[in-house]
Amino acid sequence: MKKNELIRFDWAIKNILRNKANFPVLEGFLSELLHTDVKINSLLESESNQRFEEDKANRVDILAELAGNEKVIIEVQCFREWDFLSRMVYGVSKVVVDHLHTGDPYGKIPRVISVNIVYFDLGEGQDYIYHGTTQFKGIHKHDILQLAPKEKEKYPDHIDTLASIFPEYFVLKVDQFDLKIKDTLDEWMYTLKQSEVRPEFKAKGIQEAGQKLELLRLSEDERLSYERHIKANRISNSVLETYFSEGRFEGKAEGLAEGEAKGKAEGLAEGEVKGEAKGKAEAESNLVKAMHQSGVPVEQLAHFTSLPLARIKDILNI
Repeated sequence: MKKNELIRFDWAIKNILRNKANFPVLEGFLSELLHTDVKINSLLESESNQRFEEDKANRVDILAELAGNEKVIIEVQCFREWDFLSRMVYGVSKVVVDHLHTGDPYGKIPRVISVNIVYFDLGEGQDYIYHGTTQFKGIHKHDILQLAPKEKEKYPDHIDTLASIFPEYFVLKVDQFDLKIKDTLDEWMYTLKQSEVRPEFKAKGIQEAGQKLELLRLSEDERLSYERHIKANRISNSVLETYFSEGRFEGKAEGLAEGEAKGKAEGLAEGEVKGEAKGKAEAESNLVKAMHQSGVPVEQLAHFTSLPLARIKDILNI
């Protein structure tokens, strides 16, 4: 173990970085990404609105409140999800609904910025950082719809364009970063990928990250928890990569195109699985069993598969 070895960001953001003393790390990262000086007022609860077990949990890793009531979602995803982009939409929508109280005017909807750090190949594109905003373009005149001066007066100062009313998205594809550092944001990309902070790095908050995230700083309990997390990640990635490499996840689109839905787990049990619903159930069952047999704890299966805990226990008959 190297003296300055850092813990992985995906574990840190769920544990260490929630401590207020470590806010400067997140503030520095967001300041570089958003090109503005970010101050985190607080971290908010992100799953309080889950009313039923079947309801999708808004499993964001960090939900931070910034100045001006802005909300920032930070999510780190290590495992391949074919519908992750839709999950991004759901996460933002959930935050909007959770923070607009009954009787409030729609102008009280907080601005939401969704920052998604992914460690798998999401979509198709040659870049490693993508930024998405909303614009309204005229069909005939081709102009961009703007806020009228009277409308601007009603909104907070940081809402000065129509695009700033709507959610804003960032996707950071860590594995696609080529380790060639061109600016301070690339220093953060390097750290996310290599779990290393070089002494010459100048990005805001990054030297703090190098200090706060040192593996040697963890307590014994934290170190054991971290080691279990790394082991579970390694096993889960191995299982998932095996399924994908063997062509067992054919997906819904192909099945529909052929007039026969093959489901997500063709060939896992008895060759071709006919029927989309049956295929999906078979895929879930086999994936959960394989991961559990490989040593992934039941509690972590819910996070890795996004399945309700009750469904996982039912599959495992526990």
